[in-house]
Amino acid sequence: MFQYFPGNYVWNLSVNLAMEMGARVGEVDAICRPLLEAAQRGEDAGTEDFMASWERHGDRLVELAADDEAVGRCLSAGEKLGRAATYFLTGERMQAADHAPRRALYAKFLHTFRRGVELAGEDCERVEVPYGGAHLAGLLTHARNPDGSRAEGPAPLLVMVNGLDSTKEMLYRTGPGAKLAARGVASLCLDQPGTGEALRLHDLHAVVEAEQWASAVYEALAARDDVDAGRIGMLGVSLGGYYAPRAVAFEPRFALGVAWGANHDWGAVQRARRAAQGERPVPHYWDHVQWVWGTKDLDDFFALADRVTLDGVLDRITVPFLVTHGAQDRQIPLQYAHRTYEQLVNSPERELKVFTEREGGVQHSSVDNGSVATDFIADWVAERLGGRTS
Repeated sequence: MFQYFPGNYVWNLSVNLAMEMGARVGEVDAICRPLLEAAQRGEDAGTEDFMASWERHGDRLVELAADDEAVGRCLSAGEKLGRAATYFLTGERMQAADHAPRRALYAKFLHTFRRGVELAGEDCERVEVPYGGAHLAGLLTHARNPDGSRAEGPAPLLVMVNGLDSTKEMLYRTGPGAKLAARGVASLCLDQPGTGEALRLHDLHAVVEAEQWASAVYEALAARDDVDAGRIGMLGVSLGGYYAPRAVAFEPRFALGVAWGANHDWGAVQRARRAAQGERPVPHYWDHVQWVWGTKDLDDFFALADRVTLDGVLDRITVPFLVTHGAQDRQIPLQYAHRTYEQLVNSPERELKVFTEREGGVQHSSVDNGSVATDFIADWVAERLGGRTS
């Protein structure tokens, strides 16, 4: 894992995520070099400085994109806006939930991302699924023919859901959707309850019973003319490694499932983390998890977290299922990947893939080299949903 900030796992994780989303190393250095002293104060203390530096460089890219657009260079403008959005999100997601400037930066991020997609001509259709008196927002990428043209007729599709603190745009930018499209499989990156727009704009908190929202998403996709209702799968990254198996277990219409990082017993991990202050994905961690789940205090949170387990759930899964995990994951112990795999007793085709130093992708959800994981996952999904791998 690239460690720009020695000893500061949370900040290093965020930098690695930004680079997986397309950040340029020279820009990352320009953003992070002024933060080296702040990083030594701890991941909580310097987060406002962290946001300011990432936002400042994003603003510079927005200005440069405007220069491009003014002379008709829309593709170049779109690429710059795409990186600017990544930098805005990188700064925003590290802030405390009640940090007032966070909301304005998130709004700027959404606008910049969408404008960048439009100017770059990317295949990224916004989808809104009615849910909970509001909607769940997703980014749909269509399946492609071998010649690169958009596939016609109903296509297989993989729903991809977030972890604790990721967003649909992060999933989109890390590239699995493009790889699936090239293999003849469409994808939907989703802000499910507890993440992205669902949490920030609609106060839709995470729920243990992931099938509640997953069934609504399935039905909305199955009703589309360009989606094959019999070939819809679900992938979850990080905490999504709990959500996706839970959803596939209780919503049998999903054709397969993938855990991109096995989060078998998230409640146990939280208790161990509190006892030992193990590696965390974001600053202000305990406030963050209460915001995500909508609990009133830590006691309420831990009572809920104890229910976030796949024990007693996975024997309901009767479709193919892939479990992936990094051999050196510092957030979720590898043992949980083995437990998930072992409990998939009724899956007709279960597979456990542990990424090792030989191929890379050994850290949490392969944040150190996501391409290794997205290649493997895209191939595995395409082979089972009727796509192609060559």
